[in-house]
Formats: sequence, structure tokens, C-alpha cells
Amino acid sequence: ALDQTGLPNERKLAIVDKNRDLYLTNVRKFGKSNIPAKLGAMVQSLCWSQDCNMLVAMQDSKVTVWFYPNIIFVDRNLLTRTLIEKDSAEFGKHSVVVSFINNSISIRRADGSLVTTGIPPYPAILHGYVLSGHWEDATKICRFVKETTLWACLAGMAVAAKQLDTAETAYANIQEADKVYYIQYIKELPLKEARAAEMAVMTGNYQDAENTLLQAGLIFRAILLNVYLHQWERALDLAVKHRTHVDTVLAYRLKYLERCDKEETNKQYLQYGDEVEVDWDRINEKIEAEMERERDQKSGNKGQKPARH
Repeated sequence: ALDQTGLPNERKLAIVDKNRDLYLTNVRKFGKSNIPAKLGAMVQSLCWSQDCNMLVAMQDSKVTVWFYPNIIFVDRNLLTRTLIEKDSAEFGKHSVVVSFINNSISIRRADGSLVTTGIPPYPAILHGYVLSGHWEDATKICRFVKETTLWACLAGMAVAAKQLDTAETAYANIQEADKVYYIQYIKELPLKEARAAEMAVMTGNYQDAENTLLQAGLIFRAILLNVYLHQWERALDLAVKHRTHVDTVLAYRLKYLERCDKEETNKQYLQYGDEVEVDWDRINEKIEAEMERERDQKSGNKGQKPARH
């Protein structure tokens, strides 16, 4: 089933496989988003809302409405906080969702009778505000309703649209302190490319984040990203290829091994460990030079070239 609204490059397809598991995928696929994400199990029938991108499904013993299914590509941890579930006992077995219009869901029972159930009107209103770019109004309705479900939806929508101020407010209202601090960190970054990359990291699109950094010439940040992800071989490959911060990668690798009480076994790290000196004072100076270079780029200066070994 294809969603009914939204931009062409953001259209979503809901798929039920032979095991009756429900998956969501992008019609136009980019990066990590080409991997179908599982929304639910034991699905008998489903239907998209005709007015906005909400999804309803008949599951084994319940009717589930996802107010913002795309949250699974943005912040999977909020998935259960952006849906409601109703007992399907009143509809009986083998019921089928016929339509989802406005706030009304029509379900046909096995005996042919039609039953209607409703949902709160606020998620659809929120979708309308977000689709038209009225983020202040979207925040106002969340403050008015004061429901965690609505705030969680707004948080996901804001992150997807890179609306950092709105995302920060929404996460604060659902007590996600770590996300609030991370967004504040992103907002303080001097370069828009670095902010875009960190937003990609926040949504789990690590490859997109690395590509963004490399295209912008932010080699040090791309290396550091792989270090933080413990993608050690990739981090060293980037450092060697661009002939910069090899000692930084080696230093973080040594710190990691010491913390885990392990010895080095990677041949590439053993080789460069013998060739390159690790001096934390010099490394910290180079890191500070990189930060200064980014600040210079923001102010329109050319800055310095990345520090070598």
C-alpha cells in the first residue's frame, strides 16, 4: 500500500510479507533508507489515511494506528510512543480495514457489517501544520494538547525536516535529555555541512554522514566519525589516504585497547604504530587547529590545510 500524501521523493510503501510482518520502505531509495524497516507483525489488513501519512493495521488481537510511521527511519526508539492500539475484540476475527478518512476508520467484519472507530483529531492537524511548514503552530498544538504521543511525533517530524529548534523543544517535552544535549551540540557547530552530517548520525545514517563530510572537505570529522563508531579500519584508511591525522587515529585506538584490556592484532595498525609517533600534546594541538579552521571557514576565511602526520 502506497501512502497518499507528501512530496514525491518522500513517498512510503507499506508491505506485508508471507509471514504477515509489516515493513515500511521508501519508494525512492537513498542510503540507509533503502532498507525496509519492520513496523509490526501478524498483520491481516492495512490502510493509509487519505488525508495525511498515518497508517492503520488490523493485527492479531488489536487495531494499531501509527501516527507517524516514518519515525522508524528517524528515531526508532520513539516508534512505540507515536502509535495507539485498540482491542480488536469488538470487530471479531478476519476483519478488514476498508477506509481511513479524517479521524474515522471503517472496518468490515467477517459477517459483512461495517463498523467505524475513531482516533483523536490532533495528529492529523499536526501533519497539516508540518506539511505547510508552520512549525510554530505545530509546537502550539502540542503545548495545548499536552500528550506525549503528539510531542514524539513532532520530534520525529522536526528531525526529518532538520528543524533543530522545534526538535529540541519536542524532545525536551518527552524527557529525552540526551537528544536535547545532542541537538544543542549540533546547533553550535560552525559549518552547515557538519550540522547536516550530525543530523544524519542522529537518524542512524552513518554512511550519509561520512559522505557529507568528505564532500565538504571535512576530512578530520569524517575520520573522527569512524573512530566514534569503532570503524577502525575505515578511520585509518581515510587518514592514510588523505595523509592527515594518522597519529590521531592511532592514539584513539591505543586508548580503546587499554580501556578494553586488549592487545593490538590488526596488521595495519601494527605497521603504522611502528612508523608514526603518538604524542597527545601534538594531537590536541592539531584538533584545536581543525576546530579553528572550521570557525575560519564560517567567517569566510580560507583557514589552514589539515595537519599532516
